Amino acid sequence: MPKWALVAIGVVVGIIVIAWSVVGGTYNKLVGLEESVKESWAQVQNVYQRRLDLIPNLVETVRGYAAHEKETLEGVVEARSKAASIQATPELVNNPQAMANFEAAQESLSSALSRLMVVVERYPDLKANQNFLTLQTQLEGTENRIAVERMRFNEASRQFNTAVRTFPTNLIAGLYGFSAKAYFQAAAGAEKAPVVSF
Repeated sequence: MPKWALVAIGVVVGIIVIAWSVVGGTYNKLVGLEESVKESWAQVQNVYQRRLDLIPNLVETVRGYAAHEKETLEGVVEARSKAASIQATPELVNNPQAMANFEAAQESLSSALSRLMVVVERYPDLKANQNFLTLQTQLEGTENRIAVERMRFNEASRQFNTAVRTFPTNLIAGLYGFSAKAYFQAAAGAEKAPVVSF
């Protein structure tokens, strides 16, 4: 075999190895970023589940003090039920409409909890009850955790989406079916400051 043929074979093999490592490295990077999005989403689910688990205890504690506030309590229970009925699977991040429905259910639950806290203000004995204070602190902490985990999820989604859209990674992403992930969006009207009056 002539020397030039061996050189040509070596060059072709070298190009194949380099291309393979670039494609493989890019694919592995995308897989890692996608797993980060899934991990962040799992943590969002975790804190939402924590909130759902705390609500029945909160409702029962308030019910003992404010039995005639039945409508508010039923609203919280109904909103919790709706929020729990939406399966927050990892695939949800790939479907912007399903993500919007999930967020709407969570926003409805947050609103119902806010109305419940207004009711609580009317009952000084309830506000002094240790069980209620503990639950209220747990819910406040959970709401803070939800905000932090949403932010982390959006950061992971941004990193993934940037990689998916950046050349030449976008070629590999398109080849293997990677697509942009949905972000958490603020609820409608969230940009307006609430009016507080005493």
